[in-house]
Amino acid sequence: MLSILDRYILRKYLGTFTLLLLLFIPIGITVHLAEKIDKILENEVPLTEVLIYLYHFTIYFANLLFPLFLFLSVIWFTSKLANDTEIIAFLSSGVSYYRFLRPYIIGATIVCIAALVFSMYLAPKASKGFNEFSYTYLKKGKKDRDQSNVYTQINKNDYIYVSYFNVKEKIGSNFTLEHFEGNKMTYKISASQIKFIEKDSTYSLYKYSKRKIGERDDILETKPKLDTVFAFDMEDLTPVTYIAETLNFTELNDFIKKEKARGSSYINRYEVVRYKRWSLPVSAYILTIIAVAVSSVKRRGGMGVNLAIGISVGMVYIFFDKVFGTMAEQSDFSPFLATWFPNFVFAILAIYLLRNAKR
Repeated sequence: MLSILDRYILRKYLGTFTLLLLLFIPIGITVHLAEKIDKILENEVPLTEVLIYLYHFTIYFANLLFPLFLFLSVIWFTSKLANDTEIIAFLSSGVSYYRFLRPYIIGATIVCIAALVFSMYLAPKASKGFNEFSYTYLKKGKKDRDQSNVYTQINKNDYIYVSYFNVKEKIGSNFTLEHFEGNKMTYKISASQIKFIEKDSTYSLYKYSKRKIGERDDILETKPKLDTVFAFDMEDLTPVTYIAETLNFTELNDFIKKEKARGSSYINRYEVVRYKRWSLPVSAYILTIIAVAVSSVKRRGGMGVNLAIGISVGMVYIFFDKVFGTMAEQSDFSPFLATWFPNFVFAILAIYLLRNAKR
């Protein structure tokens, strides 16, 4: 059962965190809208779509920076408790430092659970809306999603290649499909262009040729155009780079499994997204302990010193998170280590600061 002390600190913990979100999110929306307003007006975007975009941006922004907001909110109200000598009163009444920390851990648990649900199911939908709007109205040329030289394994026996793929039009150039039985190629399909016909889920192949490889002679079949069916979707074979951000937890696991079987070159990027959905919510515990340890001591400079320390530590955490995440996406560095390394380093820092603060 929660005591008066627990309820008092927990109310301040959750209340200050919520207040900070409500204060900073409108600022973030205003700054972002000011940067994009010229392109929005230029493209004559309907007001309803802009409002939906801002809703998605709000969720996307809050999910991205919630660890920093949480960290600063804990430092803010704990520094105020320290300046008002309330912490000294708590500890002087016989409450141990670890007992004083309990409502903070309860608050961190609530935030962690909420952040998990948020990042697993709500944020992916917001990310999809945010990115789709950006690529539709805000990206010049709208070719950012198009890809070149795509070579993908689509199942155990078949491999496809396109030299260029237009995501919006679902058209690929210089298409080939190679079918293997064991280590031997049995036939190869080629076309100068492949186009997906969405209304009947078929493909049109232009300047089509199929070479069946025999033991002595090959059989060559050619046609100016062939309409056929394949057991794949061109957009699935060449997913946009942000696709992992738009999938919920179950969909993301299935997607990564499928992409691994196909030999996708973006696996590390998808793995980073998956592991971050766990590592960022867990950071609520680590950042809460660091914030309490830093701000529970009354300092000569007052709350300003604690906030300066807090902002510095928060920016270092974000720096570590971005650097190691990028490293994993663009190299063979383990995505698991990249996403959990900042938490590991800051957990050690939390233990060190907590021991000093307890003294």
